[in-house]
Amino acid sequence: MSFTKTTEQDSYYNHLEKMSVGELLFNINKEDKTVPWAVEKVLPEIEVLVNQIVNKLKSGGRLFYIGAGTSGRLGIVDASECPPTFGVSHNLVIGLIAGGDSAIRKSVEFAEDSTTQGWEDLKAHKISDKDVVVGIAASGTTPYVIGALEQCNKNNIITGCITCNHNSPLSQTAQFPIEVIVGPEFVTGSSRMKAGTAQKLVLNMITTTTMIQLGHIKGNKMVDMQLSNNKLVDRGTKMIMNELHITEAEAQKLLDKYGSVRLAIKNYNDGN
Repeated sequence: MSFTKTTEQDSYYNHLEKMSVGELLFNINKEDKTVPWAVEKVLPEIEVLVNQIVNKLKSGGRLFYIGAGTSGRLGIVDASECPPTFGVSHNLVIGLIAGGDSAIRKSVEFAEDSTTQGWEDLKAHKISDKDVVVGIAASGTTPYVIGALEQCNKNNIITGCITCNHNSPLSQTAQFPIEVIVGPEFVTGSSRMKAGTAQKLVLNMITTTTMIQLGHIKGNKMVDMQLSNNKLVDRGTKMIMNELHITEAEAQKLLDKYGSVRLAIKNYNDGN
């Protein structure tokens, strides 16, 4: 199969240093607008992968994201937001990045070039065929990610990927590839821009849809969210008020007692 790195192709724009601030912002925004359309084209592929993830998580499995650089950080962001948003364990969705946790803030030189470290990082979490591993790499050529998915395939672990090039080595390795082709970046090769935005949109879709399927949303509300700050406590109180048609004071009392929107509503209904 032919493989072209569109993420590395020359920008459609030139002489960026001669553009005004307004021109730069306008043109970046113009390019960003194309990303949701690119994502829309691969909704069927996203659906197939999400169904695989839902089935595994319903059976007690976990979801792993693995990547390097920007892609790795995006996976970690998405994974880290699942517990507070949906009230799930920190061990349900796990993000791994080449170079370890220190690479979240600072680039670790050549960490992404290891073909074996990704699998070692997964093994540290006792990866098994109950789990799903999704590799994230805009280029689709990151050795750290490809090596990890190759080993997953050998061990009967379901693999998916999110990349922004067509027919990349990563796409050919993953069992369920998602290829969001966003084209050249505004700044040539700066895949933290459109490619990063595309990856973030897909990650949002994967975890949000999965968590809804797992029952962590009621109506359209985050009834299992962690009450970790005053804003969320206030939001939870309003959810209970609206659901049960009770006063704010009554809702606050229930929330204080049960520590969860879902439990507060359930126990109130059970007692009435």
